[in-house]
Amino acid sequence: MPSFEQIKKLIIADEANKEFTAKGWQPLYSVHKKAKILIVGQAPGIKAQESGIFWNDPSGDRLREWLGMNRETFYHSRQLAILPMDFYFPGKGKSGDLPPRKDIADAYHPMLLANMPEIELTILIGAYAQSHYLGLGKSIKITELVKDYKIYLPDYFPLVHPSPRNNIWLKKNPWFEEEVIPDLQGQVKRILK
Repeated sequence: MPSFEQIKKLIIADEANKEFTAKGWQPLYSVHKKAKILIVGQAPGIKAQESGIFWNDPSGDRLREWLGMNRETFYHSRQLAILPMDFYFPGKGKSGDLPPRKDIADAYHPMLLANMPEIELTILIGAYAQSHYLGLGKSIKITELVKDYKIYLPDYFPLVHPSPRNNIWLKKNPWFEEEVIPDLQGQVKRILK
């Protein structure tokens, strides 16, 4: 089994990542042997890619609030790992960032996960992560999936994206912050005790 450092070298050397490597970008993720919680999201935004700090924006602030976690724990706890579906900013589309490139997670997540045997909970943020990890088709109904989150416990916890773009969704679905978030915080607290 390749080590974390060997996997990173493979990612950087991958022909599919040539344009990003040429820009001097590093793959953006965080892994630790002793990680107990894994967060799987979409892909870094351009600000994250350029700064080298993932979830360092209003979405990240809301995510940490949902987790009941401060910045110090989020960025420096060896019990938390973060794997996006794509390790690089995929570019801008007509209505926001492009989706994560296909096959990146297939190629590298299994190797990285093999080095993290203590993962107890995987938090799946958004449709790409949920579809991939839960084996669901492309016609995922996020609201129903998140509402039925208990079906996927204890291994997975599906969430909507914490982006400010989802403020309308949050207002239409008050049960999310009233019921789902307290349960998420309880799970996180129990695992990181």
